[in-house]
Amino acid sequence: MAAAPAYQSAATILSPPNDTESLSLFSPEGDDAQAKEDFISSHPLTISLRANPDFVESRPHMKIPPAWRKHNLTGGTLIGSGKVTVPPFSWSERNGDSFVQISHVGTDLCGHVGIIHGGFLATMLDEGLARCSFPVLPFNIGMTAKLEINYKAPAVANQYLVLRAKTVKVDGRKAWVEGHIETLPMEDGQQPIVLATASALYVSPKQASMMAKVYPVS
Repeated sequence: MAAAPAYQSAATILSPPNDTESLSLFSPEGDDAQAKEDFISSHPLTISLRANPDFVESRPHMKIPPAWRKHNLTGGTLIGSGKVTVPPFSWSERNGDSFVQISHVGTDLCGHVGIIHGGFLATMLDEGLARCSFPVLPFNIGMTAKLEINYKAPAVANQYLVLRAKTVKVDGRKAWVEGHIETLPMEDGQQPIVLATASALYVSPKQASMMAKVYPVS
């Protein structure tokens, strides 16, 4: 029986949850997290994306083995009350052309008082643009080779954010992606505000086939 935990850990690494399974692996703790979860789930943007057969919904961070999450920046350290309140919802276009993510950022991710730290937005953009490129890269693995960001407006804490990305060029093991972070409209007719834009180059490493065997594609 002593080997059971190790066996379970190995099983989660070698057979990570698929996209559909990842949607059922998070249970909100507390009324605030549940409210954020319910709001995102019922928002018109979410409903429209779920109705589009060209997109696959997932919660990528929930694919990370539980034992690894506490050591993972975006899947563990930054998830929780006051931070990224609930694991982001993501939609990836099946052909890798585009990607959309909805998340809520709390009050504990600030640089200036009440303003989300620009470094956190950079992390969001780097990871989101990378996920957009995964379907078009060998073994669905890409590593950042270049990232350029332009900040357009302050990102106020305690609000919902939308990340949008599109793949603009693919050449073998390389993919170029552009994207931005914008506010999530809270009522009909409200226009989103673009907070930051980015362009990036991702490269699938030569050892991607080996990495795919030991690291969950998320």
